[in-house]
Formats: sequence, structure tokens, C-alpha cells
Amino acid sequence: MKFIKILFLAAGASIFGQTTVDNQLATYNFPKIKSSITMPVTIPLSELSNMVNASVKDLVYQDDSYTDNNNDQFKVKVWKTRPIRLVGGTSQNLLIEVPLKIWAEKGIGTLGVYTYQNTTFETVMSFNTTVTFKNNWTIITNTRPNGFRWVTKPVLDYGRIQIPITSIVEKSLKEQQEKFCKTIDQQMATQLNFQQYALMAWNTFLQPFNISEEYNTWLKVSPVGVNITPLKFYGNQINATLGVDIYSETFTGSKPAASSPVTSVANFNTTPIVADKFILQTTANIPFTEASNMARKTFLNKEFDVRDSKVKVTDVRVYGVDNRVIIEAQTDGYIKGTSIISGIPVYDEMKRKIVLSETKFKLKTTNILQKTASLLFQGKIVKMIEEEYGIPTQELEETSRKSIEEAFNKEYYKGLKMNGKVFNLKPSKILLNNTGITAVIDTNASLKLFVNGF
Repeated sequence: MKFIKILFLAAGASIFGQTTVDNQLATYNFPKIKSSITMPVTIPLSELSNMVNASVKDLVYQDDSYTDNNNDQFKVKVWKTRPIRLVGGTSQNLLIEVPLKIWAEKGIGTLGVYTYQNTTFETVMSFNTTVTFKNNWTIITNTRPNGFRWVTKPVLDYGRIQIPITSIVEKSLKEQQEKFCKTIDQQMATQLNFQQYALMAWNTFLQPFNISEEYNTWLKVSPVGVNITPLKFYGNQINATLGVDIYSETFTGSKPAASSPVTSVANFNTTPIVADKFILQTTANIPFTEASNMARKTFLNKEFDVRDSKVKVTDVRVYGVDNRVIIEAQTDGYIKGTSIISGIPVYDEMKRKIVLSETKFKLKTTNILQKTASLLFQGKIVKMIEEEYGIPTQELEETSRKSIEEAFNKEYYKGLKMNGKVFNLKPSKILLNNTGITAVIDTNASLKLFVNGF
């Protein structure tokens, strides 16, 4: 019987970009990031009930002999009238009820001459099962009898004489209760072994997942430990929350090798609460062609005054050299030539833009006289570039957030639903490559895996 299957699918964001790019991040080593994934697990008691019912036959007990048990002249048959029912208690325990119908026949007489009379009645047999979740992934149960509740009491009706046989019946039922206790504990010890499912989940985590086909980016999750909150018992279910401590790594280019599978999972730690923060790094690319288009929209045909004369921007081009972004602005008018402004790209959280810092200026012109005015010109054009130029990241951030949340809120398999929310997403590093600018994006999210059903 299927009991519980915990599977994990790590899903990532669709990455923002305008054109296909080569493997720009070959020289960038993404760090290992420690984070956590929470897995609230719900165990429906209906499934445990099915398991116990399957182990107990409808005909629970039968005594077909009048002469056994010191010639007690008593026969009895016991059946289940309805499925065995489990209810969650308040002290990490289960209350189990077994509804029974009993047929009994008793002989009265002496010297081998007996008069027989039979009767049918009902009772509910009760049990109390304490549940202990051991940190080696096994569950230990201890089931004890909890008495009877008579629906109709057993009485033999001989007309003028009515003979209660409660004590005789209870003796047999108590013997059966002790056997029931052993059966229930044996079944739960066999079925409630989570080691195999923890092992399945652990090894599933070890497979890298492609989070961006466009940029050939891979996410690799390496579990390092498991924390579990104490079991909580409700009327119709048992709840627990698993927190998997992981390292997430991002790779670009070819698919990284999976970690070696494990044959056993380490013992878990019991903790009152588990962390629910998932941290992920991805990348987004802005080609220099797009960066140049943005610059042209901002600066093309702009004019400003230098010594009572006009200088007009006639063209702009953006490219990269080493770790600096270069903006070449062609100007006409009082100063005719090429202004080269370079700077280190950084993320401005207030502006939500990639801007330039530590700017440098160089003027290329064939007019020697214009070079004498370059200092004043430099101050104006550099100030304009620093204040007005920037690559907006708002769309990039919102698109990534939406894609991640869509991926984190899906039911990948029946009974297995992922739920996540992005709390914070922003570029943390700005890298240059041959064709454009790459933003390394840090994402802080809550990622949960809901397991319902068996």
C-alpha cells in the first residue's frame, strides 16, 4: 500500500532578456547559499484507519465449541459492524473505536441435559494508542485497551428467566482486545516507517534542475539536514512540518553532475519551529544593443550650453571594456567629437536602475582649441550621464518575481503542491561580458511543499 511519497521539484524563474546570449558567466562562480525548504505534511487518519481495517478481518473471533473452556456450554461469534475509526487525541495519541456485533449461545442444564438460548447484541471496543516519532524516521506506537461501550447488553431470555452474560462475553472480548493491540502496533510499525520516503526525497533533491533554458542556467540543491516539529494531532489528521536545510548552487553552461545518491538518511532533529526562508540566485542579461537603445532614447538630440554656444548629442553607443561600461557620445556644435564616459556598473536600489559609478571622461576631437573648453564640457556631460543614464531594472525584477511565484505555486503531482512567495528580489552584482551586462539577482522567498494524501 502506498503510504506517503514525498517528492521535490525545484522550479525556478523565467529570466528576463532580449536576445539569446552565449555562456557569459563562465568565469563567475556562484556561491553556495544555505537556505531552507519547509514541507508541511498532513497524514489523514482515514488512511491509517484503512490500514488497520485491512489487517482486521470482518469476523473477528469465533468459538464453536460448547465443551471447551471447562465445558462452559458457550459459543460466540464476533464481527465488525462498521470500519474501525481513528480519532486524534490531545496528548500525541490516537483513540481507536471498533464497533462489534456479537452472537452468543449459552446452554443451561445439569447431568448433560442442556437448554440452549442465543442472543445478538452490539458493543464498541475502545483503544488508546500513544505515538512516538523517533528521530531515525520510525514511528513507535503503544496500544492499550480502553474498555467497552455497550450498545445493547448481552442477555439470554428464557422467558421467565433472563440471564446476563456480560461477564462471560467480556472475558472473551478482553482476550481479543489484547490481540488487537498487538495487531495494531505491528501494522503501524511496518507501515509507518518514513526512512524510505525521506531517502527518496533526499536523493531527488540531488538532481540539478534547469531554471533557464534561454541562458542555460542550472539550480542544484544539496540537502544537509532535516528538522521536524512535534506531531500535532487533530480530529481527522496528524500534522508535522519538515524543514530541509539545503545549499542551493547556480551553474551556467552544461548541466552539472548530480551528487552521489545516499543509501540512508541521517537522523533528524526535533525542533519547535522550522525555518521557511528559501534563497536563490539567478541571472538576467541586458545586451549592449539594448543598453545603447536605452541611451539613445535618453540622450539623442539633447543640447546644453557651453560658453554661450550649443552642444548637441548626435549618437550614443554603449559597450564594455574589462569591468567598465563605456558610453561613447558623438557631439556636434561648439564641441565636435567623441566624448567617452566610462564607469563601473552598480545597482541603485532607490532608482531601481543599473547606474555608473567612479566615472572617467575622455574627449576625442581634432580641434585643439576645443580641448581647452573640455573641462567645462566634461563637468556638464558627465553630470548629465551620472544623473540621467541608467538601465531600469523594475521590469526585470517584476518579471522575475512573477515567474518565480508562478513556478512556486503549482501542483506538480497529485497530492504534492508547492507554495511559495517572493519577499525580496534585487540585483546584487553587476557583471560584464562580451555581449552585454549580466545582473546577478538575489531572491528571498518562502518555499513550502504540501503533502496531502498517501
